[in-house]
Amino acid sequence: MRQIVILGNGIAGVTAARHIRKRSDDEILVISGESDHFFSRTALMYIYMGHMTYEHTKPYEDGFWEKNRIRLLRTWIEGVDVEQKMLKAAGGRDIPYDVLILATGSKSNKFGWPGQNLRGVQGLYSLQDLETMEQNTDGIHHAVVVGGGLIGIEMTEMLHSRGIPVSFLVREKTWMQFAFPAEESEMINREIRDNGIDYRLSTELEEILGDDSGRVRAATTKDGKQIDCQFLGLTVGVSPNIDFLRDSGIECERGILVNEHLQTNAEGVFAIGDCAQVRDPLPGRRPVEPLWYTGRTMGEFVARYLNGETDRTYDPGRWFNSAKFFDLEWQVYGQVPSSTPDDQESLFWTHASGKKSIRIQYSKQEGNPVLGFQTMGIRYRHEVCEEWLEAERPLKWVLENLGVANFDPEFYRQHEQDLIEVYNRQHPDQAIRLRRKRGLRGLFQLRRAS
Repeated sequence: MRQIVILGNGIAGVTAARHIRKRSDDEILVISGESDHFFSRTALMYIYMGHMTYEHTKPYEDGFWEKNRIRLLRTWIEGVDVEQKMLKAAGGRDIPYDVLILATGSKSNKFGWPGQNLRGVQGLYSLQDLETMEQNTDGIHHAVVVGGGLIGIEMTEMLHSRGIPVSFLVREKTWMQFAFPAEESEMINREIRDNGIDYRLSTELEEILGDDSGRVRAATTKDGKQIDCQFLGLTVGVSPNIDFLRDSGIECERGILVNEHLQTNAEGVFAIGDCAQVRDPLPGRRPVEPLWYTGRTMGEFVARYLNGETDRTYDPGRWFNSAKFFDLEWQVYGQVPSSTPDDQESLFWTHASGKKSIRIQYSKQEGNPVLGFQTMGIRYRHEVCEEWLEAERPLKWVLENLGVANFDPEFYRQHEQDLIEVYNRQHPDQAIRLRRKRGLRGLFQLRRAS
């Protein structure tokens, strides 16, 4: 019987533990210094906003772990001895392992700004960060958030929900211009401004100023402006949480280097989730992908591999992501680049309100196979989009059946016909019409017919 130690109790580590237990009687020990139990990290913002409590974020009852013979240990790990197969815990305790799964997640980035260590300056990733933010924002009059990623807009919304005026500083000319087409980027820009945020594009942080007590009092920007504040959120991305491994002999670059089986260079050591860096990622994928679903996929993969399914290689599947920018929901399935390559085209429709849009990315190759879907303010079914992408459905076929993908056909007005009208105007000689909405029964009929 092996002693399997999992370092980290986020979605990657806990998924690994659950699936190992389903398949074996191995001893399983999950270690975390952050929390006693697994919780949904993406729900942290809703605790601060008052929509949830910490207890609401735990997917499993506390007794789940003992019932499934998964031991939990609350401590921080300070080093790994791969020769002795031993973890070095805080306080001098040694913890042996036969198999080690590193699932240590991410940490907030800092880039050496003067004043970045002042009281009231912080990132937002861990449960401890949330607790610190509660203290740092108590009674403040103005906040600054630096960084235009998903965490930045989440922190801005959190502060806004408590009536705290926020200045939101984004270095790019428009929202995440490296990832979003111009139309969707502008929709997000409007949504931020419509919520009363002091939104400053093309603005970079220069320095953080402190008062006599060591607390932040202002931020200065590279264009010479000063913004008074008592809280400053640094949300300029995250990076793998691997500093404690630098002298371990485990090979690291940006993250912990792993092969197609998620193995490191050290015997019996695997890495999964945000901290893992795939040496040879599949086309269209990044070496480090700090996403909830890739962590879950990696966790299940390593559990299967450890229990005999060694002929498989790690495949994250089709790219997808989703988020909510204040009241604007976003989904993407497959590849929708910020600018359309020469061998592709993009079919785009937007509602007159500027609050809804549909984009379908497709290839110029024969049949125009669809490559990706992106929606704003409209929800599409994951399983439908994924199936169509996997089957390389032609654009015209997708448009004829697009109503099946809509997640809310009973409750909201449908706009698939509006997208088809855009197509028909662009291709009058190939005009098509939307087939009658079929619902889930129709979806199964489509599967049987295909």
